[in-house]
Amino acid sequence: MPLNFFKRGLRTLGIAESFVKQRSRAVLAGVVMRADLQVDGFGFGRVTLRGMDATRGVLDVYDALARRDINLVMLNGCIISLFNLIDLDTVYETTGRPVMCVTYEDSPGIERYLREFEDAESRIEVYRRLGDRQQVKLHTGHRVYVRSRGLEPHEVKHILNLFTLQGSVPEPLRVARLLARALLRWLPE
Repeated sequence: MPLNFFKRGLRTLGIAESFVKQRSRAVLAGVVMRADLQVDGFGFGRVTLRGMDATRGVLDVYDALARRDINLVMLNGCIISLFNLIDLDTVYETTGRPVMCVTYEDSPGIERYLREFEDAESRIEVYRRLGDRQQVKLHTGHRVYVRSRGLEPHEVKHILNLFTLQGSVPEPLRVARLLARALLRWLPE
């Protein structure tokens, strides 16, 4: 389904995490936000630190919302909760929605860290499938790094500019991060 960038009701599900190393699980928060920046729903989930359940966690947040009107899934990183990798292809294929993963710093990669895990080969396979990141300069002057599925580079840039008011963090991800942090403080282990 092609995206209509000019539709005021274009809805993005932004998902972000929060964790502390002393706990075994992280909190995922999802925020449904329209292109006019109206918040239109929330969802939550949990994933394991150093685990391999981040993809399932993202899909659980999406499924729990039971919203057919979500047009796009936006992730605050595809490597979360201490090297718990999100498989972008699986999220894209399962939801049937374009997906983008946004990060904020350039890096040489994490493959050397993944080699320290018992299941290193399967982690490295998922990591390599993520592919290279596209650098995007936002209208705010900041740069972000994006991996995406189901979107052309110009569409990625347009969507990011549409949802970014200031700085480098798109509003659905900013609000999701705030929610995840608050919920983590409130939830027991």
